[in-house]
Amino acid sequence: MRALHPQRVVIKIGTNTICREDGTIDQHYLGSVARQIMELTAGGIEVIIVTSGAIGAGTTELGLDRRPQEVGAKQACAAVGQATLMMAWRDAFRKYGKCVGQVLLTYGAFSDRLRYINLKKAMDEMFRLGAVPIVNENDVIATDEIEEIFGDNDKLSALVASKIDADLLILLTDVDGLYDRNPEVDPDARLLHTVDEITKDIERMAGSNLSERSVGGMRTKIAAAKVAMQSGTNMIIANGRSKDIILRAVRGEQVGTLFTATSKYTNKERWILFAGPKGKINVDSGAETALRQGKSLLPCGVTSFEGRFKKGDVVRIGAFAKGVANFSSSELPKLLDSCREERSNGNRVRNGMVVVSNEKLVLLD
Repeated sequence: MRALHPQRVVIKIGTNTICREDGTIDQHYLGSVARQIMELTAGGIEVIIVTSGAIGAGTTELGLDRRPQEVGAKQACAAVGQATLMMAWRDAFRKYGKCVGQVLLTYGAFSDRLRYINLKKAMDEMFRLGAVPIVNENDVIATDEIEEIFGDNDKLSALVASKIDADLLILLTDVDGLYDRNPEVDPDARLLHTVDEITKDIERMAGSNLSERSVGGMRTKIAAAKVAMQSGTNMIIANGRSKDIILRAVRGEQVGTLFTATSKYTNKERWILFAGPKGKINVDSGAETALRQGKSLLPCGVTSFEGRFKKGDVVRIGAFAKGVANFSSSELPKLLDSCREERSNGNRVRNGMVVVSNEKLVLLD
């Protein structure tokens, strides 16, 4: 048995698990998920569902033969399928007298600090009111978010888990977990029960096979595991069709593949770490050494910068850090010119204006 004992759990369910082969939503399966979640909530465990299936359901609802490839067509399918998907979840939980709440996100919600804080407040309030949050990405207005890189909500679920301080993330898919080789072609493939570190070997084990109705693969689940582990969240990849898989995973039964939490950043550090940077600040070797020693970034350590960003935006610092800019990209040139002028005159640079404070900086390595 695994000693997990989570108090807040995020459960992500992939398209191939939610939908039947013909693309229609499997209402009986959703009912099984609702039953297991109700048992967990009765024991005081808070649960968030990250659901895929909107584009797949819309594809079927519109009578299309296969998942469209064009972004506009995907958005149209999502618009149609999202309503069908939420009705299915509502019906599944209504049997138990439980309400569900729809939360549609784009990745911008994890980059803007105020939106980030407001999202957590909204989630906490839904828990207080007894509603089950049902999260999906807002495919209707998203563009790059619905492409293969984000993997059928795998990364989104990891970011949600990080955001709401979840103890456990469960990715329910159509395979039993991570194998050391492809089990479809190698009968001697071995299921890995525990992964404590994402190594190059682990990444190579992840396949990239995609289906027509989902965009996830093991590759994107490994990427999600990195986010979860760095956030202090345990993650399990398991077969969503196994009997009572949610209850068994939460109670510590050795099912699927467990990725163990490796480090614990503060909530603010997690926001900086996983936010999309608005620009990049390049620094000299002396500044890099100082930052690695826990000091702040001063203007005279900046060699150049890229992009357009505002005060308060997250920026990348070289290739080794991310932080919150105290000045906009339009304000930086004046600071840099002041430093260069002092140096050219042979004067000691006294400019103490901080470009990025050490308490708002996270090293990437």
